Order: sequence, then C-alpha cells, then structure tokens
Amino acid sequence: MVTEIVDASADLAIAPGVLWDLLTDPRNYARVFPGIGACDVHDIVDGRPVWRMRIGGGDTEIHILDVRVLADRAAGTLELQCTERRSFAAVNLSGSADRTRATITCVAPDRVHPLMPSLPNAAAEEWISFGLHRLVDLVRGAPTSMVLNGEDSTVRTQAGVAMQILSTGVLRSMRPDRMYKQINGLTTYGFTLAGGYAAMAGFAPKRLAVVDDRGASSFGDIHARTQRLAAALADKGVGSGDVVGLLARSHLEMIEIVTAVAKLGADLIFLTTWLPAQRIAALAESHRMAAIFADPEFEPLVAYVPPDVMRFGTFSDPARPDLTGVEDLIAVGRSDVGKPDQPGRQILLTAGTSGPAKAAIRPQPRGFASIAALLSRLPFVMNDVMLIAASLSHSWGLAAMHISLPLRAQVVLLDRFDAVECLRLIAEHRVRTLIVVPIMVERILDLPASVRARYDLSSLEVVTCGGAPLSAATVLRFTEVFGDILYTIYGSTEISLGAIAEPADLRVSPTTAGSPPLGARFAVLDQDSNLLPVGAIGRIFIGHHLLTEGYIGAPQPEQVDDMIDSGDLGYVDATGRLFVVARAEEMIVCAGESVYPRPVEEALAFLPEVIESAVVGGPDREAGQRLSAFIVVRPGHMADADAIRDYIRVRLGRAWVPRDIVFIDALPRNASGNVLKRVLTQQPVRR
Repeated sequence: MVTEIVDASADLAIAPGVLWDLLTDPRNYARVFPGIGACDVHDIVDGRPVWRMRIGGGDTEIHILDVRVLADRAAGTLELQCTERRSFAAVNLSGSADRTRATITCVAPDRVHPLMPSLPNAAAEEWISFGLHRLVDLVRGAPTSMVLNGEDSTVRTQAGVAMQILSTGVLRSMRPDRMYKQINGLTTYGFTLAGGYAAMAGFAPKRLAVVDDRGASSFGDIHARTQRLAAALADKGVGSGDVVGLLARSHLEMIEIVTAVAKLGADLIFLTTWLPAQRIAALAESHRMAAIFADPEFEPLVAYVPPDVMRFGTFSDPARPDLTGVEDLIAVGRSDVGKPDQPGRQILLTAGTSGPAKAAIRPQPRGFASIAALLSRLPFVMNDVMLIAASLSHSWGLAAMHISLPLRAQVVLLDRFDAVECLRLIAEHRVRTLIVVPIMVERILDLPASVRARYDLSSLEVVTCGGAPLSAATVLRFTEVFGDILYTIYGSTEISLGAIAEPADLRVSPTTAGSPPLGARFAVLDQDSNLLPVGAIGRIFIGHHLLTEGYIGAPQPEQVDDMIDSGDLGYVDATGRLFVVARAEEMIVCAGESVYPRPVEEALAFLPEVIESAVVGGPDREAGQRLSAFIVVRPGHMADADAIRDYIRVRLGRAWVPRDIVFIDALPRNASGNVLKRVLTQQPVRR
C-alpha cells in the first residue's frame, strides 16, 4: 500500500532546461503519463496557472483535479499543488548540459489517483519514471508511435477474426440446407449487400430486415425484389462494368437499388445531396454513367445529365408515367440474373469539407475480416435492432448497413434526421443500437430533458458515432445523460475505419479517437515519413485491408509501408490511443508557433453561451497567419468577443487567440453534418 510520502528519482539524457520546458507544458502530461486523460490550463490565479487534470482509468472512477503550479526556472523547482485533496508533488531538476537528475517527492498520492491506494511505492515510482523517459523519447525522436492490432501477424489476425466470428454467432451450426443457401449467396455475390441478402434469404427469409417510414420488408422479399430489379436493368442494357448513379435519401428503395446493381456486377456511385446540378452532370459524363436513380425531390439536380444516361425514379408515381420507378422495373423483371462476370465497385464521394469532393473507390470486403474488425471494438450482437440515422450515401452509414447483415439485424431507417422522431423510433422499435454522426448527437442533447423523458429509451445500449470528431464537452454531456453507451469511430471515405474509442477510453480521455480495431494499425509520421515518438504531433497514417482503392481523376493519397495518409494531424499517447488535432491543411503558424483549430473549438464548446463553433486559419500581415472563430450563440444568451478572447488566452495561450470572432446564425454543413469550413467566409454574419 502506498505511503504518505513517495520519493522517486531518475537520471535522464536530456538538458535540464529542455526537461523544464516539457514539464511546465500541461499538454505533455496526458500524452506521456498513463492514467492522465487530460491536462489543460483552467485559470490564472495570482499570476500563477491552475491546471485541470482528468485522472483515472476506464474501470475506475474519474478524479477532476485543479492543480496550482508554482514554477521557479532559475532554481529548477516545480510544485504541483492540489489543495482540495491536500496533495502535492515537488520536482527538482539539476545536472549538466546534456544530463538531468530529476528528484520528485509526492505527498499523499493515494488521494489523487483512484488506483493509487492499493499499489506499492514501487509502482508509483515506476509510473513517474515511465513518464519521464517518455519525455526524453519525445526530445530524442524515438520511433514509438506505431500501434498495431494483429496487423503484424497474419496468423494472429486470422485467429482473432475466427474468434470474433464464432463467439458472436455470425457463423454457427445450422441445418445443411440453410448452410448451403447462405454459402451459395456469398459465393455468388461476395460480401456485398447482394451477397448478404441472398444469404439471409436462405437462412431466415421471413425475418424482418428493413423498416422505413412507408413500411417494412423481410430478407426474402428484398432478395426476390432485387433479383427482378436487377433483371429489369439488365434488359435495359445495364451490366458488368457499367456505372449507375444514385441520388437518394435512406429508404428501402435505395437499399434495393444498391443491392440490384451489385447483383449485375455494375459500379454504383453514391451522389450526395449537397452537390449542384452542374457537378452531378459532370460526374455523369466523366464516369460515363449508364443510368441514374433519383428521389423525386432531387429530380431538378439530375436534369442536366447527358441525354444518353437512362433516368429512373426511386419511387413509382402514377402521375408521372414518363418516369420509370423502382416498382415499375420490379414489375417487369425476371426472377434470376445469375452470377455477375465481375464484382461491382462502390464509389463514394469524400465529404468535401476543405475542397471539392473526390470520388473514392470503396474496396469490397473479402471474407469476415471487416466484420470481425468492428466486432473487436463494438458490442454489436446477433439479431440486433439497429437504427441507422447516418446517411447510407456516406461511408459510416453504408458500413453500418453492411455490418447489419451478418448480424441478422433488423434495420430501422430515418431518411431525414429529426431528434424527436429519432427518439420516437427508438422507443417504438425497441432499438438497441443507434448509428449517428456528431450533429445528431448534439441535436438530441439540445432537446429539453422533458422532451427526452417522454420516450422509453431503456432498450438503447450502444450509440456509435462516426463521420467527424465529437467535442469533449459533447462526449461528457452525453455520458452524463445516457450513461456509458457511446462509441466513437475514427474513419473517412479514404481510410474506412482507423480507430474506435470505447466508453472506457472516453471516460478518461473524452477527445481520443481510440485504438485500432482487429487487423489494423496506425502510426504518426513526420514530413519525411519517419516514425515519431509517442506524444509528438505529426501525420496520421492508417493501414488495414479496407483502405480505399484510390481516387478517380484525382491525385492519390500518399502511402508508406502499406499505410495511407489520412490527411489528419495527431499523436499517440502512452497507452496507445490516437488523438486527432486537425486536418493537415488546417495547421497554421502564428507568431512562430504551430497552432490548430480543434483545441480552440474544444475550449469554446465548454462555454455555456456557445452552441457550436468552427475555427479556420488565414493570412495575417503581422503574425503571418491567424485564427478566425465562427460562433453560433445559444438562444437567450449573450456573447462578448473580448471575453471569449481572454478565455482562450488563459486556456491555450496568446498564439491560439482568434483575431476575428464572428457570430453567425448557423454553421454551413453538408448532408452528413460535416462543417464546410471552406465556405465559412462567404456566410452572412452579425458581429
């Protein structure tokens, strides 16, 4: 059991002044000391900084500590005082030009970390030494920021895949005729929606598969209907190697189109609803589309596609005999199209938050590896009831749709997100798993507690959020309201799935992107593609079997050792968790210091008067570059630009203070909820 006073010391191959700079920067503590989830400047009292530390573990309680910092550089002494818990740590540094003797005395450490009372002094001393040596690694550039989950061993990965698939029941003993039908479906169409529905039609044809706002359909119905839809399209000349465009919201007919096109071996490009008509026409021409499907509301957006592209509606409308819809095609289709000559590809458009959207080829899953990767971090279960609120036209919603099939899940679709309607559907269908993007989480939390209380949400056990980072303030607020059921997904159209943060991760480090799923790895590299140390910020690279096959008509992302550049900057902490600090193009140099928008956005999210914010960089005559903050103010609240600047100056420092603070009515977003920072300066503003 740890004693009241713990002494530790270490001889380090680092200059005292360099170590001093590292120890007086609060950001380093969460990066190199396990168990410290966050450490930031919280206030300035009597001219001295007060740090707020988040300390604990995934399976323990979390302690929030306000630590007063007393630093004397000339004397080489540093004191961290936690007066509320009557605990402190004293650090003394001495040494020569290239070596430092660090002596640390901790008083009442058992009152700081929840695990400390049960540990011996040796464990506390080892923890201190570990963190100090990580700081040395940070300076010396030790290549330690690679994190793997089976990617380095084919045997280990395959064993992990088998364990996940068998333990969750994706594969299990069954009647030989059902087994044959399932395997035959996957053999014919592969691990696509077409293969999944064919397999499930052989296993449980009458089981409910999809529910939308107009009805429900079984696995057997979807398989049979898409057979006829595929045959009707084949009769019109659509076949293997052709390209079909799809502009639709999330509904049953959309799923049927995706499935039928896969059965033909044709490529499908998912168009997004924020694209202008001219861009859609250009995509139709450049991809030489054979056909295009569109929801009725989006018909004006496909009006300019080349005349040789066949146009179909997702819905059949008796009042529009000139436009053939899905139901019309199914009515005339045959019952079988056979095995396609080659598997079709799915082409998704990137979010386009910082530039024009690019077309990326989504790889077709091979075997059960992609399913096992998700199951290794997410507690999905067989026969789940899953509400997919995220758009099926984007990578996260589409991935959830794919994973629903081997789980034999009933999928509930929400074509237009409304927070109240989402809660109503959860209660009505006893939804266990909710698939969302960040803006949806925020809108649910923005509902009054009295509105949320109208709905029985007791069935909800898993909420998975992907598409963009959640702020720490949102993560903590969600957990307070709904409990430890939030999982966040780090991925994109290009990298598919890079990391997953589980509730245990988010409890201690609310901003973490998490750890790699089974069969994946990530690394942080410098500009010369060298591996960086733990805690150092650099370019995030992702490696696994579901990386994009490349862009169409655009430069390809950089590859290093079978990993691709995610386009993000971040770091790995001492526990192997990934943290994303910015898109690479968002990093600016202000007054000689590298700064990123996300820490400013994170700090702003804790202000009660701020609903949401976005921070962008731009040129500045004096400092070279500067930050500008666009802020949406909560109704009924007042916001003062100078007070906000003072707040950021205390929390992050002078270089991080936005030169411009602009109050706007709403942030510009695309259909999946991502903020379009490139158009912010074009928004009408009120200052």
